[in-house]
Amino acid sequence: MSDKIRVMVVDDDKHIAELISLYLMKEGYDTKEVYDGKDALDVFSSYNPNIIILDIMLPGLDGYRVCSEIRKTSSVPVIMLTAKGETFDKVLGLELGADDYMVKPFDSNELVARVKAVLRRYEPKKNESSQGELRFDNLVINSLNYTVKFNGKEVDFPPKEFELLYFLASHKNQVFTREQLLDKIWGYEYIGDTRTVDVHIKRIREKIGGSKEWEVKTVWGVGYKFEVK
Repeated sequence: MSDKIRVMVVDDDKHIAELISLYLMKEGYDTKEVYDGKDALDVFSSYNPNIIILDIMLPGLDGYRVCSEIRKTSSVPVIMLTAKGETFDKVLGLELGADDYMVKPFDSNELVARVKAVLRRYEPKKNESSQGELRFDNLVINSLNYTVKFNGKEVDFPPKEFELLYFLASHKNQVFTREQLLDKIWGYEYIGDTRTVDVHIKRIREKIGGSKEWEVKTVWGVGYKFEVK
């Protein structure tokens, strides 16, 4: 697959989709055009875009449904498109997870600028942001309010489970022994055995599982790590 930034353009008007692709290709992006809502979900899985430009009025599934389905498994940025004169509920679109929206007809320079702006906002969130947030594929961990979102839904995490997950995720691919994790999470004065860590890891896995891009992994004979692939 190309190393270029991948943009999936979803619009049932092939002329508009081709025009958008042309603008973006001139800027060095790789593009994939899709003309149907159901097809968009299939192409999304195989193409793995870095950003999606998504029309609202689509055959098969409308843009709202497509955005909602994608948000169940991914935090990829989405710019929604609406034709002038169509009823567009901006709040609904944003609540479903859209990052921005544009009204057609649009200026090509503005479209490219919007794409670049959304990508700039998104990229720092790949790991830790200045707001104490860790973002990975289908997982958001926020240290300010002790919340975990998995597949777009908030999952209840008691403090120690959260602290263990956040610590491992903030030190991705680094292996920690059970004793080290007891020291870091429970403190040096904690009196207990290392099975405490095993129990908490088991509960974390039951709640969030993993994805193709990350997992809470056991390193046999050593301990655990948050592996990002």
